[in-house]
Amino acid sequence: MKRLLKSLKINWLSSFYAPGFYLLLSLGCISVTFLISQATSFAQRVVAVIFLLFFCFLLIYKFPQYRQLLVLFLGIISLITLLNQQTSETKIGEPIQIYSDQVKVSDQFFYGEGRIGKNKVLISGSINKSLEKELNRFGGCYLVNYKAKVEQIMPATNPGEFDYQKYYRSKKIRERVKLESYELYPKKITIFDWIHILRKWLIDYFEKMPQFTRFFASEMVLAQNPSPENKVLLNSYRDLGIIHLLSISGLHVSLYILGIMWLGTIMKRTEEELTIFCVLFLIIEILLSNFQAGFVRASLSYFWNVFFKRKKVMISSGDKLGIVALTHLLFNPLLFLNSGAILSYLLVFGLEISKDFKKIKQNIVLNLLITPILLHNFYRINFLTIIYNFLIVPIFNFILLPLTFIVIFIFWCLPDIVRISEPIFKVIADLTNFIADKQVGLITFGQINWFQTIFLLAVTLFLIIMPKNKVKKLKLRVILLGAYTSLFCLIHFPLKGQVSFIDVGQGDSILITTPLNRKTYLIDTGGKLNFGKRKSEPQLNRITIPFLYAQGIDHLDGVFLSHQDADHIGDLKALLDQIPVKHLYFARGLTDNQSFMKKISNHLNDVQLMLLLAGDKVRESGIDFDVLYPFKAGLGKNEDSLSITFKLANKRWLFTGDLGREGEKEIQNHYNFQVDYFKLGHHGSKTSSDPDFLKQLNPCLVFISSGRNNRFGHPHQETLKTLKDLGIPYLNTQDSGTITWNYSPFQGDKITTFYKGNTK
Repeated sequence: MKRLLKSLKINWLSSFYAPGFYLLLSLGCISVTFLISQATSFAQRVVAVIFLLFFCFLLIYKFPQYRQLLVLFLGIISLITLLNQQTSETKIGEPIQIYSDQVKVSDQFFYGEGRIGKNKVLISGSINKSLEKELNRFGGCYLVNYKAKVEQIMPATNPGEFDYQKYYRSKKIRERVKLESYELYPKKITIFDWIHILRKWLIDYFEKMPQFTRFFASEMVLAQNPSPENKVLLNSYRDLGIIHLLSISGLHVSLYILGIMWLGTIMKRTEEELTIFCVLFLIIEILLSNFQAGFVRASLSYFWNVFFKRKKVMISSGDKLGIVALTHLLFNPLLFLNSGAILSYLLVFGLEISKDFKKIKQNIVLNLLITPILLHNFYRINFLTIIYNFLIVPIFNFILLPLTFIVIFIFWCLPDIVRISEPIFKVIADLTNFIADKQVGLITFGQINWFQTIFLLAVTLFLIIMPKNKVKKLKLRVILLGAYTSLFCLIHFPLKGQVSFIDVGQGDSILITTPLNRKTYLIDTGGKLNFGKRKSEPQLNRITIPFLYAQGIDHLDGVFLSHQDADHIGDLKALLDQIPVKHLYFARGLTDNQSFMKKISNHLNDVQLMLLLAGDKVRESGIDFDVLYPFKAGLGKNEDSLSITFKLANKRWLFTGDLGREGEKEIQNHYNFQVDYFKLGHHGSKTSSDPDFLKQLNPCLVFISSGRNNRFGHPHQETLKTLKDLGIPYLNTQDSGTITWNYSPFQGDKITTFYKGNTK
């Protein structure tokens, strides 16, 4: 052991003269963290082990003298990652520590992050005046003598949906605490609390600014955007591929350093003083930005640069990146659960291996390098991102960023400055929204799986680092282009069709597609039932839209609307605003419903309205829909629910919306048929799915679309007992997440559930 420590003390600096060691070591350690914290399947574990063995082999082969150092680092990273994977039991009853900068208050309700003992948790509950006053006064407090419900943070239950469980796991948060009642206990302010007090002061300070000035100030300093009114602008930056300009990242560190150095030179400060000030500024900004991954990476890079310069140590830029990654992993071994961290390090690595390329070629290479990660996580790319960066980055660097900080520093004494800043910010925001709205260059590619992501990354890396051999480079280009083309065709011209019951909570939304020359239809859109004054963003934005984009679906051939209820068509307007729809199918009489017409009023010229009654047929390419109900026009109430049947792969389906037993009897009296699959009426309510009706249908399986812990108690026990008595099995979205029936002309049909991964 003494020999090892002596070796470390003497050799850790000298190893810098052997370029590559720390870069390879960091890649090996990253492989370890992936193996321990992210590999969920046997195949993923095998791939992670292969990468780990490959990097270890290279290290031992190239640097045999540092075998002990390799074992030590891998052991430390493995141990820290394992420790971060395990959390102690949350002891309900211990005081909950909260800070005002980590919770948000909206309509007498608060939510955010807190701490119970050593464990970080999500908290939520009703706020009272005492708590609000305490938070505003002291910045933090304890909640004691509370009653609360504790639950694990749910993973994504739909394909394409953002996985909050994984996201919060990267922040070491695993549980959600819903408070029913609590008492306050004041918290003494310590030196560690001042950063929270400063963050809260800045949040309140920015809140006094107008919309767009507030938006850029919050993004540049706090790495957050508290206002939902700027959601459109955020989406515009994302669609143009320039989202990296927002929320302080590695790009901003160099700009901050340049600004500080420039001001320091004018003030005739020494280099030593300016370096100390830069280090202090970056440390404070790391805390203010809540450890935003890209900013931490770039700041660590600056800190190590200062250290190497003072010690006069020569080091390759690749090894410097490796040391930065190792340092970052020591502080946060779950770092690479965050896609933002992966993109940040991948971009810097790309800059390193393409540093000899011309500017335009380097930009192309960097975009190629991050494209697999973008497709795996976000499903859409803009192939004109390079052009948009060239256009907008100068505006951002030389107008937006300087103006933002000028306003931040003088707004307190000269609030009228916003009369200048706000129009400038608004013009640039409007221009960005206008360009993004045209969707020029934007492609809904679809989601690629983890194995495809690794393959595309590997081919791209080989293409970049391959020596200048025209024949080999041409082959790699052909392979890369062929891979992207093949994946695009497989996603957009799939060999399988589907009927998918999307898990939209307490509501209905069913996607139907055909194979090959794909046609796409939706039955209902889902929607949130709002009780009280609180209104949230349409859940379609976080569930259905990503679900469609993940499959490369950017338009719908038709949307069937069962009836007017919010849990069925509440998100219709949000859908029409974002996805082109050719036809809207609904029962006659719904156009007399003012609430419904208000939802579609802005799209009457974009979509064709198709009014239906029992006996009507909808003949579409690949699917024939038969309308069974209603027999007369209504206003879209439950008893007017549009009911349709169709056949796919010789399997008959039936959907009846929220139709009650009386309506079922009418269908039973007019038609005599059986079905293979039936979507149980009214989310499994006892008011629907009459036993005689079910007996006549004789389905081999029924589906229930209902929310977890819904206030209606759906599905009702009476209905489940009826199913049991009749020997009819069922699947429920509240248990299984999205339920998908896939069919193929080549492989037959199969049912899979996303949440539990069951196959029937």
